[in-house]
Amino acid sequence: MIGRERWMTIWKPMAAILAIFLAFYFLPLGWSRFDNALVEALALAQWYAQEHVILCLLPAFYISGAIAVFISQASVMRYLGAGANKILAYGVASVSGTILAVCSCTVLPLFAGIYRMGAGLGPAIAFLYSGPAINVLAIVLTAAVLGPSLGTARAVGAIFFSVVIGLIMAALYRNEDQARVKAQVMASFPEILRPLWQNMLYFGSLAGILVFANWAKPQEVAGLWGAIYAAKWMITAFLGALLAVVLWRWFGARWWKVAVAVLLTGGAALLFPAQPQVPFVVGLIGLTVLTSTSQNELGDWFDQSWGFARQILPLLFVGVLIAGFLLGRPGHEGLIPSTWVAVAVGGNSLLANFVASFLGAFMYFATLTEVPIVQGLVGAGMGQGPALALLLAGPALSLPNMLVIRSVLGTQKTLVFVTLVIVFATLTGWIYGAWFAV
Repeated sequence: MIGRERWMTIWKPMAAILAIFLAFYFLPLGWSRFDNALVEALALAQWYAQEHVILCLLPAFYISGAIAVFISQASVMRYLGAGANKILAYGVASVSGTILAVCSCTVLPLFAGIYRMGAGLGPAIAFLYSGPAINVLAIVLTAAVLGPSLGTARAVGAIFFSVVIGLIMAALYRNEDQARVKAQVMASFPEILRPLWQNMLYFGSLAGILVFANWAKPQEVAGLWGAIYAAKWMITAFLGALLAVVLWRWFGARWWKVAVAVLLTGGAALLFPAQPQVPFVVGLIGLTVLTSTSQNELGDWFDQSWGFARQILPLLFVGVLIAGFLLGRPGHEGLIPSTWVAVAVGGNSLLANFVASFLGAFMYFATLTEVPIVQGLVGAGMGQGPALALLLAGPALSLPNMLVIRSVLGTQKTLVFVTLVIVFATLTGWIYGAWFAV
């Protein structure tokens, strides 16, 4: 009996140690595809760190922390809560992506922020899906590169998906969601200290920094999008200056801390005019020092933002490494040969649409990169239906994204959400492909 109890205690850690040992013992080092997959995993992680963490995720963490500190729970619950007007709640959540040009990972801190502040599961899920799926630049680029029909189908499908999937999730977990919101109502939250218009300026400057710092280069340099792209860093600098004034004037930031941060950021901009990321980083460091050394609500803002970063960043990098190992970077191969993918998504069979949805759900797409990838796959024989299926599932999900969603919602809800996205993307692609072939 004693021996049995001992083994009941130790068998799990012993099995884990044995599995790790065997994995290292039988590593197929020297096999070119495996070695290349390891390189791709590290290369994708490096690319992700260079292109997305500083400009995308760090501002998103600050926005999510700001939501937790400076937006009243009553406001979140009034517009996005489980008991809110459904037309209003799902309407706001489903079109949010037209404003926030974010990827499937950048939307996560924002989703976690509104969910923890009392947003209902359904509207929060609608926001989670729509955020990266329907930003206006992606829709315009899809229509320009892949055709107006596919661009329109993507926009309509994404909005419809976000609402329907949100409603299904809300119905499946109605009792649990109501209990969660009721518990949050009973908790105490700090009183809002300033009028709405001041908070709007504050959040507008933060959101503007996130949007314009990540404004992607359009195909056509002429026109409105090209003009915005050319002026993106000037606009970002203006919004940063506006944020500095707002923090000093209405949020209790010490004037000398704000002045030092502004001067250092401006100096970095003068010293590195061709590298705008440098003053951006200096500005972020200044904001971090300013908030982390404050004792008032600015300190609470830092604590909340750091909490989101500590929870989300490690999971994202683990997911990026796995995705890079299996599928490689865009235009490169990981462990799974790209020819297998091209063959599997040819035509418009139900299986081809499922494969496109499934692979799209696990791949990582940065904002707008899904369009040239799909363009290449279409050139290799991908059907129109699977192309739409990938566009509907890919930008909204990724393996890193799933790991973080699980930490917020739990395993069961995450599996249900991922399954719904894949199923709806598969069926929509199949129907669209059949219609396109007529």
